[in-house]
Amino acid sequence: MLGQTAVGSAANTTSGSRIFRYEVVGLRQNDQTDQMNYPIRNSGSVFITVPYSRMNDEMQRILRMGGKIVNITPLEVDESDHTLAKAKR
Repeated sequence: MLGQTAVGSAANTTSGSRIFRYEVVGLRQNDQTDQMNYPIRNSGSVFITVPYSRMNDEMQRILRMGGKIVNITPLEVDESDHTLAKAKR
């Protein structure tokens, strides 16, 4: 998901083009993550990048996997080279 940008009609709206990065700790392997092609670490932080429209679904998924969101950072998409950067506040 790193480097993902919003595409489609939602990307044309102010909220549709916003991207956020979750810092998550405590993810554990369970029935849902067993279906993935890679193991989940039980220690350290994991960074997950999501568009605004998927924030609620992603939060629920993280909680089902036993994770705890410790930080949410808004990101900006640099349209010139399609990279993500922290939003200036």
